[in-house]
Amino acid sequence: MARTAAWRRPTARSVRNSRGVAARRALAGQLFSAAGLVGRPVKNSGGQDVGRLIDFVVRWDHGVYPQLTGIIVRVGSRRAFVHDMEIAEIARTHVALNATKFDLRDFARREGEWLVLKDLLDHQLLDVDGARVVRAADLYVARVGRSYALVGVDTSFVSFLRRVLPASAKTMPTPEKVVDWSSIQSFGLPGEPLRLRQPNRGLQRLRPAELADLVEDLARPERQQLISLLNPEEAADVLEEMEPEELGEVLRDVPVERAAQLITHMEPDEAADALRDLPEDDRDSILAVLPSAQAEDLTQLLEYDEGVAGGIMTSRLVKLSMDETVQQARDKAIAQRENDEVHGLVVVDSHGRLVDDVPLIDLMAAAPDKLIRDIIGPPTPGTVFPDADLEEVVEQLIANRGSSLLVVDESGRPLGRIQADDIVDALVESRSSRRWPWQAPRLGS
Repeated sequence: MARTAAWRRPTARSVRNSRGVAARRALAGQLFSAAGLVGRPVKNSGGQDVGRLIDFVVRWDHGVYPQLTGIIVRVGSRRAFVHDMEIAEIARTHVALNATKFDLRDFARREGEWLVLKDLLDHQLLDVDGARVVRAADLYVARVGRSYALVGVDTSFVSFLRRVLPASAKTMPTPEKVVDWSSIQSFGLPGEPLRLRQPNRGLQRLRPAELADLVEDLARPERQQLISLLNPEEAADVLEEMEPEELGEVLRDVPVERAAQLITHMEPDEAADALRDLPEDDRDSILAVLPSAQAEDLTQLLEYDEGVAGGIMTSRLVKLSMDETVQQARDKAIAQRENDEVHGLVVVDSHGRLVDDVPLIDLMAAAPDKLIRDIIGPPTPGTVFPDADLEEVVEQLIANRGSSLLVVDESGRPLGRIQADDIVDALVESRSSRRWPWQAPRLGS
């Protein structure tokens, strides 16, 4: 049988596309736009209008999807509450009730209840699985089991525009733009503390850099709420990944005691950078409530310019004498690890002068009862003075072929350590036009 000119063999791509369109259409038929239903009629079982829909009420204190507990209906000048047990069906153009007469009670919010549109529409939310901040352009309700629940949030600009189009277009959902509500974390009701939902602990799976990106994208109230969720160590890790301007805002916005707590758990060089960027009064207020030893340490770091070795070093060092055992050195490293990353242990003589820098791997390989003096030796650790500029620091690191440098004073006493990543950070922040030793001269220079 001859084929007509109009017939074409379907390609794999066209089959996939048709399946995708069919799936989206099927999904669209199960989702109901909360924003699109505002002002729509609420009808009794006889088909008569009872009032107009104002909002959906859900409980979000348990379960993945907030369960619908009822709706708020405009009846004359009243805002009446209709219980979910009295809802027969939510359709795209109306809400149908299952009786002809109802006890229309004035709405009063109960503990754990949220108003879908008032509390969530156009508000910032966390898409934990996507590690991003989103804004709810629309919200979707669907039947889950025997009841209705909030199941998705639409973040597209198209959905925002749809809300200002004629009523006939308002209820047209776009499910390909909907984020599953199981990955959403809200910022709590106004005036209430933010609490993570037990079923979704995804926020705690994010890396500090991802959390820092989220914090920077948030408005100031939500930013503070997110920071308050984290314990001091986690929050400090996040702050260390933030841009200086954003970090300064966080420290200025929290109470001084909380700012000091965060500074305490930051790397000394990162803490000094954060304090250096604050107004003098704010910096002095934080230093005044820090433990005296840490305040003194940070004050010394702040005396160095940001672009020199002393300004980018961390002053937390694990110091050893040559007569200590390997086991004692391991114990010191473990104790310090609770507060900071340990990259090596500095060996000093009786006058506190630098003798060697012992990598952790050497400690792990040596016998526990061996003395430190028996495991040290060449090569000599790379060092710079605290006033060395970035160019000299880079040259020394390259010449030494190590992953860090020690900063020493004129007497050879170690003051701090500079890691390679600290140098990279400093180079990025400088954004200068200087030429480094490995760069060829520019034409015409």
